[in-house]
Amino acid sequence: MESSYFWLVFGSLALVQLLQTFGCIEQERIGLLRLKEEIFKLPKYLNSTWGEQETDCCKWDNVKCHLLTKRVVQLELFIEGHELDAKRGLWYLNSSLLLPFQELHNFSIYSDKLKGFHGVLNLSKLKILNLRSTSLTDIPSIGNGTLNSLKSLSIGWNISNFQGLCRLRNLVELDLSWNRLSGVIPSCLGSLTSLKVLDLSMNDFVDKIPPTIFQNLKLLEYVSLSGNRLESPFTFSSLSANSRLEVFVLQLSRDDIYSTNKNILKVDTENPPNWVPLFQLKRLGLAHCGLNGTIPSFLENQYELKFVDLNHNNLVGQFPTWLLVNKTNLQVLNLRNNSLFSPSLPLDTKSNLTNLEQFDISLNQIHGELPNFIGMLSGLRALNLSMNYLQGNIPASIGDMKFLKMLDLSNNSFSGVIPQHLAMGCVSLIVLKLSNNALQGPLLPEKSNLTSLEFLYLDNNQFSGGFSQGFLNSTRRSRIIILKINDNFITGEIPTDWLGDLSYVNSLVLSRNSFHGLVPASFCRLQYLHFLDLSWNHFHGMIPSCMNRSSVKYMHLQGNKFSGSITHYLSGLSSPSQLITLDVRDNELSGKINPDWISSLSSLRILLLKGNSLQGLIPSQICHLKNLTILDLSFNNFTGRIPTCLYQIPFGSKKLSFDDDGAFFASTYSYLDFFDNGFTYGNEIQVHDETYILFTTTDMAEEIEFMSKSRSYSYKGDILHYMSGIDLSQNKLTGPIPNELGNLTGIHTLNLSHNDLNGLIPTSLSNLKEIESLDLSYNTLSGQIPQELTRLTFLSVFSVAFNDLSGRIPNMQAQFGTFEKNSYEGNPLLCGPPLENSCLTPGRLQPASITPEPDDPFRDAFFRGFLVSYFAVFSGVISFLYYIGFFSSRRRLWPFKSKLRN
Repeated sequence: MESSYFWLVFGSLALVQLLQTFGCIEQERIGLLRLKEEIFKLPKYLNSTWGEQETDCCKWDNVKCHLLTKRVVQLELFIEGHELDAKRGLWYLNSSLLLPFQELHNFSIYSDKLKGFHGVLNLSKLKILNLRSTSLTDIPSIGNGTLNSLKSLSIGWNISNFQGLCRLRNLVELDLSWNRLSGVIPSCLGSLTSLKVLDLSMNDFVDKIPPTIFQNLKLLEYVSLSGNRLESPFTFSSLSANSRLEVFVLQLSRDDIYSTNKNILKVDTENPPNWVPLFQLKRLGLAHCGLNGTIPSFLENQYELKFVDLNHNNLVGQFPTWLLVNKTNLQVLNLRNNSLFSPSLPLDTKSNLTNLEQFDISLNQIHGELPNFIGMLSGLRALNLSMNYLQGNIPASIGDMKFLKMLDLSNNSFSGVIPQHLAMGCVSLIVLKLSNNALQGPLLPEKSNLTSLEFLYLDNNQFSGGFSQGFLNSTRRSRIIILKINDNFITGEIPTDWLGDLSYVNSLVLSRNSFHGLVPASFCRLQYLHFLDLSWNHFHGMIPSCMNRSSVKYMHLQGNKFSGSITHYLSGLSSPSQLITLDVRDNELSGKINPDWISSLSSLRILLLKGNSLQGLIPSQICHLKNLTILDLSFNNFTGRIPTCLYQIPFGSKKLSFDDDGAFFASTYSYLDFFDNGFTYGNEIQVHDETYILFTTTDMAEEIEFMSKSRSYSYKGDILHYMSGIDLSQNKLTGPIPNELGNLTGIHTLNLSHNDLNGLIPTSLSNLKEIESLDLSYNTLSGQIPQELTRLTFLSVFSVAFNDLSGRIPNMQAQFGTFEKNSYEGNPLLCGPPLENSCLTPGRLQPASITPEPDDPFRDAFFRGFLVSYFAVFSGVISFLYYIGFFSSRRRLWPFKSKLRN
């Protein structure tokens, strides 16, 4: 018996070896070469090696043949992302090129520019068809009877109609995700009674889900309807006939989630009450589904669950501890952003959650301290307990989570120090977020082994002292991308050797500590630095000029004692510059703005030079910054005139193009891990339902401070796309306000106060239709306030105080009806409400109403002129009276003198 078995195995192996000596069918080899000639015209692209060295096409890349017949049974063509697609543009595949492959079972093509097919896909034995193209619109042959054997169909990324898909009655898997399908979900899908997998996610379907689909498709095991615009209501009990259902995923589209006018999808899981479904789910995704504040009660009897996502559902009440009982297969539990209450973390020693890999209950109302036995969740890869009400020390047992890659305990009230066991045990940590707590002591324990870190957030705590050795060692040996330790009490100088080792750092935030000394020259080695914030420390001297060669886009240096010429900074920038924000406010910088330097900052959107000792003219080259939205040159010593060309900068009047990261939001994502909840049918059809941990690793939204409406405001993230302003106040600028500034129709704030500007207020300022704050106070402007300014309907702050203006104040209508007299004070020749000065006639005032203010130059000049005139008139009158009196007395004496002569 054993001898027979031996010869059987030996014979089989010999037969396989014999068959391998024969190559593929010649007709199919020629067919593949023709495909190559048609599709891969440039030899450097994928599949270009076909036929060059290996003659047996069964051994070519992305080609599989039947073991015995040597016929091609699987063919994959990967073209997406290649330069070939971009050069050729939209293209069609000639279906006749596939005719030689009559035994083809599995055909996949991936292209960015494939638009469709010429001819009919006549592949009668094809079972699996995978077409993924961002341009695919024309699929006329599907459903015409030539693909009757098709069991798995995946068409994605651009089609907008079904085109007869409902006639493919043998389909087991239908994947139409990520297309442009719209309208109502076709009820004809209910005729595909063999379907086990139905994926219609990420389309534009509207209206209600047809209940008949689920009633007829009783073999369904996998359903995904996420990312559409489906409407309420959907009653979960309509799935009662689908006893084989294992996966059900439904949530709003991303646009609807963030839309203010969204139609909230509501899913009813409690009707009828206490119903018990026949299925046993493995995955349930009902994020953003408006579950009426109730966790689905039927989940208590679902014992096969691997994945539960109920985030953003306004769930209220007591945390359901039963959800963590008898769920031994549970891998992912996401209840983020609800209002579930628990006096302590809903875990106990009896919880058998050894398979749990992702646990997210952030943004709820979990109180108390973390139990010491939390380390029993030793299989966790992601733990997010942020934004709750947790307090006390961080348990050392977290260090028992050897596979933990993401730990987020931020925005709680944790105190004490970071446990050494955590720093030594969680050796796989990629993301560590401990922001916004009350943690103390060193940044990391002296003995730390967190060498896998890429994202470290320790900001807004009470860490003190210098850099601990454990912190230096861990960050030096890791691939740190984001490092935030701002808003603590860290002191000392930045270690030169440590900083130079952070070769992968993308964002470095050390602001609001007590660092001092010079900025190390090792900054020059940070070639990937994208976001730099050293603000509000005690740094002095100058930043090394070699840092210009880095890729910094956001530079915040404000609130230090940096000195020297402004043109030293970034003087060697390559052109065009990558800088989007340059904030060097409140330092000790001096000198003039070099025209060549300022014109090289071509990508700049925010320029903040406030509170330094800069001088000279504002160069006209500043007008080359065509992307600028916020300009703050206030509290310096600039002289000369305001550049008339400022109107050439949009300042919000047109929508600027965003870069790939978003101009004001340097967000980074980390795909930390995957869970493969796969399904396999027979030997050929596979559906991979991959669940990944998508964690937003940074909230590095750009944030700046800018004076508007007489107050300093903080603007952060996407709001900066809509904010624009110019602040030239507190300088020594002279001359008139340029009429051209009236062309800044999109600007929100204009502050020219505390200068030596003269002349009239330009009527053209009435064109600033988006203006909210206009400050022209403390200058020597004269003439009348233009009545046309009342057109500025968004104006909420307006001041022309302490100038030499005269005449009637604009009518108190619209926004001007809200301004009080302090907007106009210090102009004694102004009249009309809200001032007490009344206007008797145009240009004439009631004298009694004039009350000169102290130290008013106009008042002094007025009184000097008045006194000179008064004394001149007085002297004239006295002289005249004296003259009259003198001659009168002479006449009276004349006869007497005549007599004496006689």
